[in-house]
Amino acid sequence: MKAYVFPGQGAQFVGMGKALYDNNETARAMFEKANEVLGFRITDLMFNGTEEDLRQTAVTQPAIFLHSVILAATLGDEFKPDMVAGHSLGEFSALVAAGALSFEEGLKLVSARAHAMQEACEARPGTMAAVLALPDEKVEALCAEVDDVVGAANYNCPGQVVISGTVEGIDAACAKMLEAGAKRALKLKVGGAFHSPLMQPAQDKLAEAIENAQFNTPVCPVYQNVDGKPHTDPKEIKENLLSQLTSPVRWTYDVQAMIADGADEFVELGPGSVLQGLVKKIDRSVATSGMN
Repeated sequence: MKAYVFPGQGAQFVGMGKALYDNNETARAMFEKANEVLGFRITDLMFNGTEEDLRQTAVTQPAIFLHSVILAATLGDEFKPDMVAGHSLGEFSALVAAGALSFEEGLKLVSARAHAMQEACEARPGTMAAVLALPDEKVEALCAEVDDVVGAANYNCPGQVVISGTVEGIDAACAKMLEAGAKRALKLKVGGAFHSPLMQPAQDKLAEAIENAQFNTPVCPVYQNVDGKPHTDPKEIKENLLSQLTSPVRWTYDVQAMIADGADEFVELGPGSVLQGLVKKIDRSVATSGMN
């Protein structure tokens, strides 16, 4: 069975999507529609901007979303997923690709999410750190010992957990991780404490937009980040999508559940190849490939 997976923030690169725009009429029309919906030419920043331009959350998130969903659209009848999943932002791409959201509705939600997250980051600064070579349970226990906001944010693969919280909380937690035998506890260059309680203002702001959006039953199960389980009910999908902002991304559990349910081939649609690497670290027996 074939699973399609969609990357999240961090996979962007200058020139992303340009070959699609130049060589495919469907892609070109969708990119131009996106420029119209967003009110600025995001294609100029994607194709010819600077790395600094692409690092702005309000640009990064819609750019990665566009690259991913337009790739899926250009596959036409070849795109026949048995299941889909996306990492953080990529969950929106997965939902559009699977027909749970329209392209335009998905783009508006991603743009609203990006702006809400940026505002939350500016209101209460925070950061994230990657912890290597400690069990998930140990990372959780050590975060709980810190007298500040800090917790697991991304369960990427066995032995790789990203933690998120206040700068002080992350510093204290990193020290504990290294003392406990972590190979590394490395602070990341990110704009804020994503997937932590510090994103509550963004969640509050996005709630109305998600509630008012038209969600449909997807063509296949969507394995969502909040619980690592398959969902097809629009109401559940909405609730999980909103919860995702302040909850950890359980990517390890998503992939394990998909494999348990029969996935033996994973195709990554979008910039980069990070998810292919994570899937292989979770289970070497499955086939992986990508399109970008």
